[in-house]
Amino acid sequence: MNTILMVSSTRADYGLLYPVIREFRNTENDGFRLSLAVTGTHLSEAYGHTIDEIKKDGVRIDYEIVTPVGSNSEADIANNFSETIRQFTGLLTEERPDAVMVLGDRYEILAAAIASLICNVPIFHISGGDVSEGAIDDSIRHSITKMSVVHFATNEQARRRIIQMGEEPGRVYNVGSTSIDNILNEELLSKEDVLRGLGLGDIDYAVCTYHPQTIGSEDAVQEIRVLVSVLVECGVQTIITKSNADLGGSAINDYLDKAAKEYTCIHVYPSLGRLRYLSAVKHSIFVIGNSSSGVVEAPALKVPVVDIGDRQKGRLCSESVVHVPMEKEALRNAIQYAMGDDAREKAKNASNPYGDGHAAKQIVAHSLEYLKKGVPVQKHFYEVPK
Repeated sequence: MNTILMVSSTRADYGLLYPVIREFRNTENDGFRLSLAVTGTHLSEAYGHTIDEIKKDGVRIDYEIVTPVGSNSEADIANNFSETIRQFTGLLTEERPDAVMVLGDRYEILAAAIASLICNVPIFHISGGDVSEGAIDDSIRHSITKMSVVHFATNEQARRRIIQMGEEPGRVYNVGSTSIDNILNEELLSKEDVLRGLGLGDIDYAVCTYHPQTIGSEDAVQEIRVLVSVLVECGVQTIITKSNADLGGSAINDYLDKAAKEYTCIHVYPSLGRLRYLSAVKHSIFVIGNSSSGVVEAPALKVPVVDIGDRQKGRLCSESVVHVPMEKEALRNAIQYAMGDDAREKAKNASNPYGDGHAAKQIVAHSLEYLKKGVPVQKHFYEVPK
């Protein structure tokens, strides 16, 4: 039997992997199986224990890999990283899948990729080739690309970058983003259902996610203080999802818990879940923060976006995304603009550079074809013609 092992470590990558999991599972038979391993913050109460959201979707989980998720120091991150390598090496040596499929740029995913490389298991990588200059994710993403043998890019610009890194063009596919699959192919919740599920009344609101800017930033807590103070000053009811397990993430989350008690317009949740998050964004006035979801999903949902700082710098963006520094005056101006008719009209008419909602079908079709003819392990460096 041919087996692909898929790895998910956070609420964010699970949301993007969900259409692919569903498509793979529809093809399972006596000759093929998709195994799902969940790890990282999925299994942490502090980060919402988002494995429960996976189970709620009716998705079969084959392996639960418990790893530490501390994020108060560089030593914490290094410990998380090394333990994840150790545990996935053990899993891979025991199970020996035909390929490992990973998405994106998290250090937990890099750890799983390193374990796969050590165990000589080919890697299929989703969402390589993007650029996000304000986070170590950028280097992690490119590192995973160089370890992988098959690549599924979310846009043409990213596909060309992967080839520029020496990857053979015949193994690099522009399939679009699976987030667009979620948006176009699923019925989202009504605004009333979203707010009721969060314990909120009938309000107009913004959606916010703010992660540590892991390059070029020294005080994540001061940054989130500035952002919250401006949201409060502008009188914006704001649904905030907590930060991830990057260095400084737990400090941001501790502050957000205090802010939610102090300000009646600040509503904080560890995680909204895949469907509820997209639904909340769809019905929001605007999205603000520095998450990639503000760059990819929100524009596809025709919602104005305020992207803060350099974390997503360099990523392909719709014209409905406004970029601002973490400065009070700039934030005030951007929020006022995002709440206006001009921003809403621009978002309504903005183009979507991330595909047509058929990414998962393409990923699965190409992957099964490779399993049929034999997954390539050896790679040759492709010299881009001058």
